[in-house]
Amino acid sequence: MLRAAVKTGTCIVVLAVAFATLKPTAATRQRAQGDRKALTIENIVGRQGGARQAALSPDGKWVAVAGDGPQGSGIYLAAPGDSTAPKLWTEGSNPVWFPDSGRIAFLRGSELWSVGVNAADASQVTKEQKDVRAPSVSPDGRTIAFYSSRSGYQDIWLVPSDGSTAVRQLTREAMAQDDPRFVPAWSPDGRQIAYISNKSDYWHDDLWLIDVASGKSRQLSRNLMAASVPAWSPDGRSLALLGNAKKGYWYEDLQDIWVLDAASGAERVVKMQVFATDSLHNLPVYWSGDGAQLYFVYHERGDYNLWSVPSGGGIATRVTHGLGSLRSLATTAKGDAFVYVRSGPVQGSEGEYVAAIGGPPKQLTEFSDGWEKVRAPVEVSYRSFDGLYIQGFMYLPPDMKAGAKYPALVQVHGGGTNSYLRTQNLLEHYLASKGYVVMAINYRGGSGFGREFQDIGVNDWATGQAHDAALAADFMRSLPYVTGKVGIYGYSYGGIMSMATIARHPEKFDAAVPMAGIYDFADALTNADRLGKIFAQTGHGGPPEKRKEVYARSSTLARLPNVKTPLLIMHGEADVRAPFRQYELAVAILKKHGKTFESKSYPGEPHGFRNPANRIDMYQRLESFLDKYLKQ
Repeated sequence: MLRAAVKTGTCIVVLAVAFATLKPTAATRQRAQGDRKALTIENIVGRQGGARQAALSPDGKWVAVAGDGPQGSGIYLAAPGDSTAPKLWTEGSNPVWFPDSGRIAFLRGSELWSVGVNAADASQVTKEQKDVRAPSVSPDGRTIAFYSSRSGYQDIWLVPSDGSTAVRQLTREAMAQDDPRFVPAWSPDGRQIAYISNKSDYWHDDLWLIDVASGKSRQLSRNLMAASVPAWSPDGRSLALLGNAKKGYWYEDLQDIWVLDAASGAERVVKMQVFATDSLHNLPVYWSGDGAQLYFVYHERGDYNLWSVPSGGGIATRVTHGLGSLRSLATTAKGDAFVYVRSGPVQGSEGEYVAAIGGPPKQLTEFSDGWEKVRAPVEVSYRSFDGLYIQGFMYLPPDMKAGAKYPALVQVHGGGTNSYLRTQNLLEHYLASKGYVVMAINYRGGSGFGREFQDIGVNDWATGQAHDAALAADFMRSLPYVTGKVGIYGYSYGGIMSMATIARHPEKFDAAVPMAGIYDFADALTNADRLGKIFAQTGHGGPPEKRKEVYARSSTLARLPNVKTPLLIMHGEADVRAPFRQYELAVAILKKHGKTFESKSYPGEPHGFRNPANRIDMYQRLESFLDKYLKQ
């Protein structure tokens, strides 16, 4: 996160199937007739149409969809049984239904609001001008729990749903201030709230219960590293959540389902032949209305789908069969229907509905933009240094001419233990439209290929993974339509990979653009945020003083004198996930050794850039740099 490269083997090519619905929608027909946005950097960075979140009412009659739709940005109201288009309901985001299915709580700015179904006016619940996030309504509808960092920690606060009295702090020092991942989970009787906390151990995320009336809390889990919001069983006796054993590896996107007894805390893992996906801690597990089934999302080769397994364990089976990513999963009170947001290879984010009984999903929205020059990527495999085949998604120039040759790019994804998804990846589409053959690779250690494939990345960050990227360059040069010039780029762990590869394989690439990367994990542990520290330490099997050889193996700073590839390094100056000091250290070494490089940092920008102008500037610099070294 060095061995000599071996000759790339024969490529196995499979055409990717475009994401499809049962019949063309009006939006699809418009796009087919040419009503599409120009594929420019300014457009792909700017605000785009698409669904962001979907929430299904407890009775299953309504869906609240937050996003950018045809009537503007806000929350739209849809009815699964109605064919009419969703109507803009109210300005805001993060919709959460009340138990009576008559209204929602939601966020508008930094405050909590509520609004009734088909009502014209919303009511403001909080009026404090302090941060509010992750609202959750009590079973009786009288109270809303939410998270806020106003205490100096991520704590749960309570407020009457009518806003009649002031907010009340419920938890104390529940979670680190820089770790806003989870949502409060009310028990069916409304007496307790389940939540995730690190207060017993900085390095662990445990499941806790707190009594709403008294404020007394107790730690329920002891052996698992929690990764999702806990879900109460319908009878209130058990809780299900995603996580890994503390004695194991802290994976993201590949989790066990754990079921805990709410009284005793007794833990068990639901045994099945696949693993659940939490998608960066945003996809929980759900119970069926009778408690017999658990529903979860599974990631397989770049695609997310909804699955089901008996709550006692057994054979897991697939509910949906879509291509691309899936997020914002929600269900009814009975667990008999689901909504979620899906984005496919060429289609943007749209809300979908599927009944638990089965059948095809129903697309609820037509929010996403159509794009010029966007074509589904081709799924390929190439053989790496040790004989394993690595998946890639190849984006070809849309106006590719017979006999012509193009420079090539290898994209390395972020997340490390995550993967590149078969979704609408507009930067790769854009670069392909500019005359590049782009291949995004799912190097070893990532999710979607089984636990054993992920395990080979453990304690070997940036090493075997860098070999995978180096062999991707060999494969690209073997293609008859590639000029022989190949570049590499990536953001976050992709920045790690870009720099790691050119330092370990100095002859493989003609240009490199590492962005927002970590180049020495031991140093990053001194000033990263909590998740960055957990990620680095668990990925190396412990702290640097106990795992010197492992940290030495992953360090790229020590190998920067080997670099021969011209490179452009970029970073946000307020980044604490991949600390900005990593950029400063790398730049200093590159200067000292007289390397050919350019550098650019962005004041005030965290790990995920917030200012669109800075993101545009970064992409423009990336394109210009690649053109300079690969097209001339």
